Amino acid sequence: MPPVATPTRAKAATRKRAAPGERPAARPAAKASLTLSSKNYSSWSLRGWLLCRFAGLEFDEVMVSPDDADARKELLLLAPSIRVPCLTHEAAKVWNTLAIAQYLNEIQPDAGLMPDERVSRAHCRSVSGEMNSGFANLRASLPMNLKGHYPGFKIWAGAQPDIDRIVEIWTECLAAYGGPFLFGKQRGMADAMYAPVVTRFLTYGVKLNKPCVEYCHTIMAMPEMNEWVAAARREPEEIEELDMDF
Repeated sequence: MPPVATPTRAKAATRKRAAPGERPAARPAAKASLTLSSKNYSSWSLRGWLLCRFAGLEFDEVMVSPDDADARKELLLLAPSIRVPCLTHEAAKVWNTLAIAQYLNEIQPDAGLMPDERVSRAHCRSVSGEMNSGFANLRASLPMNLKGHYPGFKIWAGAQPDIDRIVEIWTECLAAYGGPFLFGKQRGMADAMYAPVVTRFLTYGVKLNKPCVEYCHTIMAMPEMNEWVAAARREPEEIEELDMDF
């Protein structure tokens, strides 16, 4: 993996001890950086970026060109592990999107990335973990491509069970927690994990039930998604292996 640029920090000024009854001066927010690959093709980059935005973490983007050999292997599912995005914050360097989510939940506990209630939180971890480690056939046959639009796309039979399972997860979560997000009114970890799937379903015209269609609209209406998609459309790079020709 290419080296991750760590943001430089200005030397901290000498801080005076607060007088009795005086509130201590607030510490400046620690800078962070997030290494990303293509915004058009990289579903993992989108997940990490959304998690950081949902958590309210200020960070610099460090972009790795899709021409980079390691980044290209990850995008084409040829790498043994996924190491982009990578979050650098204070002394921590965190890769793997699920690990980033857990780290952000630790440092920003009031951001609402995970439900407050124990059982719901366990459910959130489970469906997020399932997305993190599963659905290989979906990834291979319906690659993320925000510039692409393929209505009437014939879905490979091996991918259909993955689609059916995702629809089951979404339908159950929306019914159990009342929507509009997977775990209720607060967008969170699970929504960041499944947002790239929403884009895949729209790119390839996957037919969904009404609750899932409404969930897709909810995700795509988020200002963060609008910002990401606009940036993806401005990317000049194209990867022929991920651009399907019909």
